[in-house]
Amino acid sequence: MTSSDSSTSAGPRLLGPADVRSLAASLGVRPTKQRGQNFVIDPNTVRRIVRAAELSEGETVLEIGPGLGSLTLALLADGHRVTAVEIDPLLAQALPSTIASYAPHQADRLTVVEADAMDVTPAEIGEPTACVANLPYNVAVPVLLHLLQVSDSLRHGLVMVQSEVADRLAAGPGSRTYGVPSAKAAWYADVRRAGPIGRNVFWPAPNVDSGLVAFERREPPATEASREEVFAVIEAAFSQRRKTIRSALARWMPDRARLDEVLSATGIDPRVRGEMLGITEFAALAGAGRTV
Repeated sequence: MTSSDSSTSAGPRLLGPADVRSLAASLGVRPTKQRGQNFVIDPNTVRRIVRAAELSEGETVLEIGPGLGSLTLALLADGHRVTAVEIDPLLAQALPSTIASYAPHQADRLTVVEADAMDVTPAEIGEPTACVANLPYNVAVPVLLHLLQVSDSLRHGLVMVQSEVADRLAAGPGSRTYGVPSAKAAWYADVRRAGPIGRNVFWPAPNVDSGLVAFERREPPATEASREEVFAVIEAAFSQRRKTIRSALARWMPDRARLDEVLSATGIDPRVRGEMLGITEFAALAGAGRTV
């Protein structure tokens, strides 16, 4: 529903362009590049995002960077509880009153956490089962990886990010965009592109295209190594993309004779490049590094 819909409707009213600008003006808010803020002004887009998230009835949804509440209202309208993490104190404090005004019957299902999503803790966010968010574009990858690390309850989600970031997160071994974000995300979940988002649904309109990324949690590969040890191998493997895995991993394991034993133990050809290896191979290398 847009702001022109009847206020007597049973469901929440969603924010249209006039609503967003009016709310921003009343708060004295201007979107900032520093925090990667671009507010969604199109009700159909937030409806589409909620549909694409494929949420089960009554899920507790974690939303990062709710801003003025466009997506928050759509999630509440779909019957979910929402824990919204907002770093901007002004926006965090204003969100409950916005929801009370536009969705009075759903306001009790909203929890607002004023915090930086880069270091938010399980104690702050509780046990959400899904993450649906328009992530701040300048920190999208570290935020998503942090959430997957700290929240074991997070089983699936759909996030909007810069289009090229979406490509990197969803890329598989051997593709041009495959790299550290792809491999680290694969440690936690199966990740895929879930569609494009046009620039004109935002205020202000960004200078980049946007895309949706869906993820489904799964168990990490079996390995004797810790997540940190596997990630150290990933970072070394991609530190010099044009070099063979044997050359790239020299920074991880300077002892070349031992490195050759590790590669031999895992059955990985020392002449391949790191971008050809998947998360299972990286986990195997890290595990062998502990035992060889």
